[in-house]
Amino acid sequence: MYEKRTYRHDIKDLDLVSFQAVIKETDLYIRASKDLSVEAVAAINEVREPLERYIRGHPIFLHSLEPLPVEKDAPEIVQRMAQAARLANVGPMAAVAGAVAQMVGEKLLQWSAEVIVENGGDIFLKVGSKRIIAIYAGGSSFTGKLAIEVEPGRTPLGVCTSSGKVGPSLSLGLADAAVVLAPSTALADAAATAVGNRVRSVDDIEAALVLGQSIRGVTGIVIVAGDRMGARGDVKLVEI
Repeated sequence: MYEKRTYRHDIKDLDLVSFQAVIKETDLYIRASKDLSVEAVAAINEVREPLERYIRGHPIFLHSLEPLPVEKDAPEIVQRMAQAARLANVGPMAAVAGAVAQMVGEKLLQWSAEVIVENGGDIFLKVGSKRIIAIYAGGSSFTGKLAIEVEPGRTPLGVCTSSGKVGPSLSLGLADAAVVLAPSTALADAAATAVGNRVRSVDDIEAALVLGQSIRGVTGIVIVAGDRMGARGDVKLVEI
């Protein structure tokens, strides 16, 4: 089920141009130095077409909740998703939004030195100045009050969120928000799913943070569950 992404209206900085690019299920909100709508749509097609073709020949790739091996000559997006799934021990589609965001963003960097691609709460960033990313955690008291500060030297970076209460993506947990940072946006996406799945109650926050830190490549984790939160790793939280 599609949910309106009203959080997109909360962006406050004005130094980048914002635009949307949509093809089928892929709905990207992009910020760059100029309007790259045409280039973004072309990039989405370039990324989606080989993935769709692969899924037609390997339908289990679409439905598996566990990591799957893929051929050495599989499309690049399939290999990125499969690798992220192996590291996080989840199904490969848990990495799809992050993988698409990153690969589209990488293509757009040839026209803009700064690119931010948001894909349903999963974000790829390559920026030249400090950015503040608000954490949206549904009905939690932390929503609208807590954000992650990202320095340009840490980018390219993926910042991805899984929630058992917000959005249409599959989560087996009950976290309001499980946010993961990693250089690979596909990995951040897959790891956010794994971390979110571990949170069945507020008492699981610590164990979920430990799980997140154990995933190779993850650099930071933030978990919000009700009126409690926890964070680990290289992540700077700020009040907004």
